[in-house]
Amino acid sequence: MRNRLLALSDIHGNMPAVVAVLKWAVGELADSDTAVFLGDGLRELAFARQQAGLSCEWKKVRGNNDDSAPFGGAAAAPESDVFDFGGHRFYLCHGHRYALYNGFDKLAASALKAGADAALFGHIHAPLLENVNGLLLVCPGSIGRARSSAGETFAVIDCMPEKPLAVHFWGIESGCSIRITELKRPAN
Repeated sequence: MRNRLLALSDIHGNMPAVVAVLKWAVGELADSDTAVFLGDGLRELAFARQQAGLSCEWKKVRGNNDDSAPFGGAAAAPESDVFDFGGHRFYLCHGHRYALYNGFDKLAASALKAGADAALFGHIHAPLLENVNGLLLVCPGSIGRARSSAGETFAVIDCMPEKPLAVHFWGIESGCSIRITELKRPAN
């Protein structure tokens, strides 16, 4: 059985985009699927979830721009988390504590120490998919402030026990309406 994991990060106030993604996900994800939010926009996420009605389970971590305000602020989410889903173990963090602009060694070491198959993180605002010593590193990009030619992005990961994770990146076009189209590969 295939399980799907929706990965979002770095909303930074772009409410139209996050609401559009979550409404899209209502038709794409089953109640047994899971969504993860990787920080910087916990407050916006709380409001967007109410508007979209996405009913799957959520895992959330806080980012460097999340505060301890109510409505899903930093107090409602840890800085990192580990969970099992679809026959795989995932390490979640925003990434700001790992000096990501100098490489991914610190992040990979923490995720491997936790026994993870994949590390999901945000902070760099660009979609990324790399394999480091058998650990899959996935950054879904940013829904709010992209730092790549791919623009605003998120990811969907297909998870099946004893099979490799299949990561799909999706782009969001802004304007009068938000169209969601699958990216063929991450662009940095």
